[in-house]
Amino acid sequence: MKTYITNKNASFNYTISEKYEAGIVLRGFEVKAVKTGRATIQGSHITVEHNEVFLVGATIAPYQPANTPSDYDPQRKRKLLLTKQEIQTLLGKKTQAGLTIVPLKIYNKNNTIKLEIALARGKKKHDKREHIKKRDTDRELRRVHAQ
Repeated sequence: MKTYITNKNASFNYTISEKYEAGIVLRGFEVKAVKTGRATIQGSHITVEHNEVFLVGATIAPYQPANTPSDYDPQRKRKLLLTKQEIQTLLGKKTQAGLTIVPLKIYNKNNTIKLEIALARGKKKHDKREHIKKRDTDRELRRVHAQ
């Protein structure tokens, strides 16, 4: 399993509760672009419309700009492939106060491109400060032990 793109800000801005694996509907040249790392999911989010799940705000740059169709939109909505039961679970839990669905990473599994999404709750400012403080102390401990 090779990870192509990760959303590094997701773990800092959100408390992750449940993770799901979804397929993404992509065009052929978009698959090549993802495999070469020409995509980003920073700032993107997941929406549910008419019992269908979409990735909104992700940017997949053209693999070969000269050979890309002229009507190509790098930030178009991309449909995610989940089971009906997973969609209903996500809808039910999203209606709870403060929960949102965020993309975590895009990776390869059995020669298919998958997106890991998660139900998450936004962190407060003081939680983020604690996270930074813990990270700094861990870094300092590793530095002391390495010497």
